Amino acid sequence: MSFNAGLGMERSYYAATANPFAPAPKLEGEARADVVVIGGGYTGLHAALNAAERGFSVILLEAGRIGWGASGRNGGQMIPGWRKGAGDLIARYGESKARTLFDLALEARALTSERIEKHNIQCDLRTNGHLTLATKPSDPKWMRDEAETLARVMNYTRTRVLSADEAAAAVDAPGFHGAFFDEGGGHLHPLNYALGLAEAARGAGVQLYENSRVTRIETQNGVTAHTDHGVFRARHGVLACDALLGDLEPRLATRIMPVANYLTATEPLAQPLIRNAYAVSDSRFVVNYFRMSADNRLIFGGGERYTPEPPADIAAFARKHMLSIFPQLANARIDYAWGGLVSISMTRMPHIGRMGDLFYAHGYSGQGVLIPALAGKVIAEAMSGAAERLDVLASIAPPEFPGGAMLRSPLYVLGMLWYALRDRL
Repeated sequence: MSFNAGLGMERSYYAATANPFAPAPKLEGEARADVVVIGGGYTGLHAALNAAERGFSVILLEAGRIGWGASGRNGGQMIPGWRKGAGDLIARYGESKARTLFDLALEARALTSERIEKHNIQCDLRTNGHLTLATKPSDPKWMRDEAETLARVMNYTRTRVLSADEAAAAVDAPGFHGAFFDEGGGHLHPLNYALGLAEAARGAGVQLYENSRVTRIETQNGVTAHTDHGVFRARHGVLACDALLGDLEPRLATRIMPVANYLTATEPLAQPLIRNAYAVSDSRFVVNYFRMSADNRLIFGGGERYTPEPPADIAAFARKHMLSIFPQLANARIDYAWGGLVSISMTRMPHIGRMGDLFYAHGYSGQGVLIPALAGKVIAEAMSGAAERLDVLASIAPPEFPGGAMLRSPLYVLGMLWYALRDRL
């Protein structure tokens, strides 16, 4: 927990431009409800809101501040689908199951938009599309294959491949070989989206508690959550801690790994570097991702670290990645720099399921803006007795990292260094 808290969220662009939000109290003493949700990010908030709408009494316990984990720190990129493309889904699961999974991902996109509209969440929503820039000369080939597979198998016709000239016209960045365009993509202000969900949950009757870190859970008779100052007992529990799970539930920790990522926001720029308010990423294995903010700053995320120590200068660390894409920003001022933990899985597919009365969802592997809306809904469905859709998501559970919790990080680092070298070559 302390690692994420030390990565500059209070100095982030998102915190500086956050909507007003009344702090929630700390849990004191003992309490009961139908559902206890542990974690105040997108997953926990969606699960709490969906459960409350189904008539459950719900309490949500957040270790720090609502939305100040990965949900409020990320790049804000709304990318339809899963981290694995249509071709990969078909190869792994077959056409029928791949279509089911892709339809669920599209539902996540629709649910996110519906929540924002229904609750009038002011989060700088832009839905003009998402671009994946082709880093390698060979990239347009797989991009064309992906667009064809999406149209033929998934009946999704909202993608196309841009030429190098078209990509250069969309993004003022040299050296790319084209782009994959998905008009269903977009971006938003991630912290304000989280705070809007929290206000909606409050309005639905969810009791929110901040600064109420859960130190131990029991699952023998329902779910009991212990904090330093209170105990909460419920029929159902939702574990929504993602990269900050720690050792709270060791049976789950070995299937995800925390990775630190870093972002910067420039001074407001005279001219936008990205046309049409697109969200953009590149095709590198260690992805760079960027977009223009509502006040015309470039928000850029790039570079990962796999050790618990943040760089001494977050702005300088992320700046070198930014300049590799946008060399024209060499003299631009960096006004904000921050970082945070996200979780990844071995397969880059999320880990969603249940252990008795304890539900969980994490390991979004970079797709954590849209998919939590789906996770929260299917968890609430399962609490109500309809677990079929949860079972579909549980069936794609990623394997444990080799070596378990102790060796997953060094082994993963070796693999990532290899892929990073391939990117550079």
